[in-house]
Amino acid sequence: MIPVSKAIDIIKRQTGVHGAERIELADSVGRVLAENIVADCDMPPFDRSQMDGFAVTASDTKNAPVTLKIVGESAAGSGWHKTMKRGQAVRIMTGAPVPAGADALARIEITSGTETEVTILEAVKKGIAIVQKGSEIKKGRVVIKRGSPITPNNIATLSAFGYAKVKVGKRPTVAILGTGSEIVDIHKKPGRDQIRNSNSVMLKAMAEQCGAVPETFPIANDDISNLKSQISNAAKNKDILIITGGVSVGKYDLTKAALIELGAKIFFEKVRLKPGKPAVFARLGKTLVFGLPGNPVSAAVTFQLFVRKAIMQLQGSSETVLKKGFAGLAADAKAARDRDTYLPSRLETDETGRLVAVPLRSQGSSDFVGFAQADSLVFLASGQTARAGETVDIVFL
Repeated sequence: MIPVSKAIDIIKRQTGVHGAERIELADSVGRVLAENIVADCDMPPFDRSQMDGFAVTASDTKNAPVTLKIVGESAAGSGWHKTMKRGQAVRIMTGAPVPAGADALARIEITSGTETEVTILEAVKKGIAIVQKGSEIKKGRVVIKRGSPITPNNIATLSAFGYAKVKVGKRPTVAILGTGSEIVDIHKKPGRDQIRNSNSVMLKAMAEQCGAVPETFPIANDDISNLKSQISNAAKNKDILIITGGVSVGKYDLTKAALIELGAKIFFEKVRLKPGKPAVFARLGKTLVFGLPGNPVSAAVTFQLFVRKAIMQLQGSSETVLKKGFAGLAADAKAARDRDTYLPSRLETDETGRLVAVPLRSQGSSDFVGFAQADSLVFLASGQTARAGETVDIVFL
């Protein structure tokens, strides 16, 4: 067995970057930037008003109330581009350019007057309610770095600087192959001793969430000739092949044997990990191959730790592993004696606002019903015992 950290390092060394393409910005959420996003102008591009009111010279309001002459109006998209003098005011709207000569804004609530004059009822401070030109970012500066994901939160930034099309990492192609003579398609009613294929649909969703283009293949039964044929077919023209089941040491665990007979290079086949000890990583031709355990929780955990890293790295992502953090532990927990342990958990906050990880009741690595509530994993090093209330490492799912 090898440590989880070594397994991740091996995957990192064996995984390249897939290349890039330029796509429409509207289609880019979820993709990984393959270029730096650079500001093509100062932002804001002019001194900008934060409110409706009047642009004034602050010193004119020192002895408020004071009446000033209204000499113009500045609206968003239609500024007043003259120079304002002492004793004058310009009516201004939120988002509009602040005219030259003005150094403060009087909000409309502290004013009264007519169409031609305004009385400022309170003194205003210099600079109040004005966002200075370039205060958010200067022209030529990198706004978002290459390798960052494009999200609903940052896509507006790309739009603001003119990126109608954007260069992103190409989406890796992923084949998903379930194995096991006991597995039937999800639309079929299982017979005696059979179960539905829950792994393939789960892994397809996880791969899509990482930005990959997944394809699910028919289930391979526990026959090495059939398995070899199915593996060869699924691996064609794919960046990654995920095989679930058949990676342990039982009589019908034939995945490793099939890969070896096909000429695959095995990089590791056991990891010091619970759940997910019998995880396999190999290369068949140009295709990276992950053999994941058949139990759903093990398959989910090993996907998140190992397969996700390869998918993100192929896209050139700077964020190839799940985000980590800390939380208080809601109940006593114990790691396996010889394996790092990742316990499915649900996050809550206690009465003090502290983040708390609640380990989920589980009947083992086949308990996908329990895992359905998980939004995190509690990490415990091999042999570690943690008591309720202790702070522990977590991984956000």
